[in-house]
Amino acid sequence: MPHIKDTYTIRNNTKHYDFQKCLNYIEQQGKIIYGRYFQLDPVDYPTIYKLITYAIQDQEKANQLNLDINKGILLSGPIGCGKTSIMSLIKPFFYQRNDYKIKTCREISFEFAKNGFDTIQHYTQKQHTQIRLSGYCFDDLGAEQNIKHYGNDLNVMAEIIISRYEDFVQNKSITHITTNLSASEIENLYGNRLRSRMRSMFNLITFNNQSKDKR
Repeated sequence: MPHIKDTYTIRNNTKHYDFQKCLNYIEQQGKIIYGRYFQLDPVDYPTIYKLITYAIQDQEKANQLNLDINKGILLSGPIGCGKTSIMSLIKPFFYQRNDYKIKTCREISFEFAKNGFDTIQHYTQKQHTQIRLSGYCFDDLGAEQNIKHYGNDLNVMAEIIISRYEDFVQNKSITHITTNLSASEIENLYGNRLRSRMRSMFNLITFNNQSKDKR
């Protein structure tokens, strides 16, 4: 059974990760979770390297890669390239304080159709014991549709992201997103106001257009 501890050594009380061992761990875990045909493509290694660098909060390498470890991740790439599976498989590399849940945007839209505005509050309000919002990765932005709740038309994900932006500014709450949309497509669907907020909230990391299905 692969273990995250196999990916690093400790020297001077600091974890030093071996990227090849990180790749091996991710691929082995992928085979366990998604099936024996799961395989990483070398064309994706630069993308995965950025994600791991961000996850382990390596400030020096992050600076070299033009990543801001105080922002979230906007992971973009073609359909089927493995965005969701990779965001799931790199979770063990994150420190506990930066942990996140993965929730599809379609699920959230259906929750809104059923429960109304309580759904938005669930993703945008802190518990009384929290300093900042719980971490979330909103998966497949753009796949959801505007769904009516008793006649109310609302772009649910836009409202959630904008509200989380306010807590990002005030309390450094982190949000991640996966999408196959381009920047212009995001603006067309959600408006320029949201796109400008997203520039402040996220590091844009993209999969190569030649990236293949991992399974």
